Amino acid sequence: MVDLPPIIANWFTAKGWSPRAHQLDVLASWNANASALLIAPTGAGKTLAGFLPSLTDLVDGKFEGLHTLYISPLKALAVDVQRNLATPIAEMGLSIKVETRTGDTPASRRARQRSNPPHILLTTPEQLALLISHPHAELFFGSLRRIVLDELHALVTSKRGELLSLALARITRLAPDLRITALSATVARPDLLRDWIAQPLQDSDTHLLTATGGAPPVLSILHTEQRLPWAGHSANYAHRDLYETIKQHRTTLLFVNTRSQAEMLFQGLWAINDDLLPIALHHGSLSVEQRRKVESAMVSGALKAVVCTSTLDLGIDWGDVDLVVQVGAPKGSSRMLQRIGRANHRLDEPSKAVLVPSNRFEVLECEAAVEAVAESHQDSEDPVSGGYDVLAQHILGMACAAPFTADDLFAEISHAWPYRDLPRPQFDRILDFVATGGYALRAYERYARLKRTEDGLWRIANPQVAQQYRLNIGTIIEEPMVRVRLVRGRGFKKGQSNSPIGAGGRVLGEMEEYFFGTLLPGDTFMFGGEIVAFEGMKDNEAFVSRAQAANPKIPSYMGGKFPLSTYLADRVRRMLDSPQSWGVLPDQVSDWLRLQRDVSVLPRRDSLLVETFPRGAQNFLVCYPFEGRLAHQTLGMLLTRRLERARARPLGFVASEYALAIWGLGDLSALIKTGRLSLDDLFSQDMLGDDLEDWLDESALMKRTFRNCAIIAGLIERRHPGKEKTGRQITMSSDLIYDVLYQHEPDHILIQATRRDAARGLLDIERLGDMLARIRNHIVHQPLEHISPLAVPLMLDIGREPIFGEGRESAMADAADELMREALGQS
Repeated sequence: MVDLPPIIANWFTAKGWSPRAHQLDVLASWNANASALLIAPTGAGKTLAGFLPSLTDLVDGKFEGLHTLYISPLKALAVDVQRNLATPIAEMGLSIKVETRTGDTPASRRARQRSNPPHILLTTPEQLALLISHPHAELFFGSLRRIVLDELHALVTSKRGELLSLALARITRLAPDLRITALSATVARPDLLRDWIAQPLQDSDTHLLTATGGAPPVLSILHTEQRLPWAGHSANYAHRDLYETIKQHRTTLLFVNTRSQAEMLFQGLWAINDDLLPIALHHGSLSVEQRRKVESAMVSGALKAVVCTSTLDLGIDWGDVDLVVQVGAPKGSSRMLQRIGRANHRLDEPSKAVLVPSNRFEVLECEAAVEAVAESHQDSEDPVSGGYDVLAQHILGMACAAPFTADDLFAEISHAWPYRDLPRPQFDRILDFVATGGYALRAYERYARLKRTEDGLWRIANPQVAQQYRLNIGTIIEEPMVRVRLVRGRGFKKGQSNSPIGAGGRVLGEMEEYFFGTLLPGDTFMFGGEIVAFEGMKDNEAFVSRAQAANPKIPSYMGGKFPLSTYLADRVRRMLDSPQSWGVLPDQVSDWLRLQRDVSVLPRRDSLLVETFPRGAQNFLVCYPFEGRLAHQTLGMLLTRRLERARARPLGFVASEYALAIWGLGDLSALIKTGRLSLDDLFSQDMLGDDLEDWLDESALMKRTFRNCAIIAGLIERRHPGKEKTGRQITMSSDLIYDVLYQHEPDHILIQATRRDAARGLLDIERLGDMLARIRNHIVHQPLEHISPLAVPLMLDIGREPIFGEGRESAMADAADELMREALGQS
């Protein structure tokens, strides 16, 4: 049994608490001079477990310098942890200084922290990368004893995790006696996460600790008498039911998957808020002040509900939240478990959550998620191998800190888990790219960022390199953003088209630049929970005024969409293949599936259903892989190329999370029936060879992906001292560089990084390959005379004109009714 210092033990007693076993286990690992990974459900007291060794070590008040570095994936989480740490430290009367360091921290405080750090510093991966790039890093981190990695599962699957791993490799060299405590929600493969944190400290033990017990969550699907939509993601049908649900609970968190959905849901609830309930909105595009205001109101219990995105789905303790609502399918059971944990946040009480499907296919996915959560099944992603663009950024940062030898730096980065198997020749190529730009760019002085001295040390070419590096650090590449500033009055001053009336009003937040290219002055749209009118732009600011409008536009954000997990996709296929399980589904959904069985056939779990039918002057091929939108979009692009070669005259395709439809002028049913078109050949795995390469050569997707890699690698600047580039400037310069490299050095490091990113993220090549292998020789062709019931949702997406406001739902419902009459042969 581990003994706590009396002052801490007495604090627990005064609170009427006892330390949990897993909290003491973390302390025991620290006392054994070992690192530890704690796997525990939300509400288990992971954060206190992570800091208990630090409080124990600092209790005597004698330690000087930085003792503990806490790293969080979210700025809001760091702020919340500081607040929750401050209370017990104050109640125990400890002389422990705790501060945050995020992108929102004033520059003066960040500068002071470098020379006079607190005992405990709460920060993010980006700020950590900045800290290790300063020449004083060895002095700053020399006293460091502990690193606490919170929500590790949310970091290790991204480029932010790759950057963090490299920073850990550097810090453990600067402070070799430190130990790491990582905190994670329950994951599918905890052994991989343990290896991830053990890699930088290979000479010390790393314990895997698990918190047991906890009440199972209570998860249900919203019961409604309303008609379920066939397609779309707005869930407008559920607003009245959701409003009544909010009234029945203390505080409700309503999660959606995208920022545009958050804006729509907030507006929909506010429009029926006859009781004037305090309902707030929280997403990443809102201003820092607005988000902090909402967070403070949540902590104080002043809000009845918050509509939010993933900005609030990690370990923040929001006190009186007693219900979580997931609007739209959750896309993964691990993500749903994470969000469920926001309710109650207490280990011994069940968390309660309600799923609200946006359409009929999502009902199946939500039911699959309910079953997965009941079985505590995890579908979390595994840690990823390291990207060359991230390593290039890190190499430049290390040169900013101090000159280095290639041998020493290569040995150091091998202690980062994602780069443990990186071949030395590849490292040398990346180093050469950082130094010169590579073979094709070597002649341009602007790309010469490192110089090699006579004694073999690599250093930065000039001080401006370090300045530019620090302005452009990080791996989060959003679409180019502009500030949205609220002004008074309408229009611009006469004769001064670039000077809006009332300029200088408060900033509401940021929006993606491309959206404003679709607007004319006077156009209205929803932002930050209110309706505003677009007045004009100047530099990187869009000026808006408050307005009233019946049909404002909904901003469409490029980021924030989640892919359907492979595990849930398999459960949906299994459900469709098991009519005996349909009793749990709403009648209108199970009736829809029975109609499909009567009119066509149902997709089987172990095969691929392909339907072909004529409609009007065109012919359609619809298949149901259930592999997620990314894989389906790639499949659609490759299939249309093959159909073109088969002279089937394809015209286009549309993909959803569940299905893919291709249409054209050729009679696809006849082509298949006569053997001129073989479905086995059409869906052959070899499409991921030459067809994929040919398409990538022609696709704008590669240039867009290259731009992101070039920004991360430091080849393209987002920001320059004294100014910031527009999205158009960045795109133009990156496109020119891509063309040069593709022509003269097609195996350039950044071209390799681009292909890796495209295959892994934007195209989902691995998943598509697994699907093609699974269905080989298991394709079921069903020729039809007209559309099938299961194809109706997908057909609604073809050629649909955007409709805003209340008319959207009724127009889609009318179109769906017409398609269903067609499917049943009634038209």
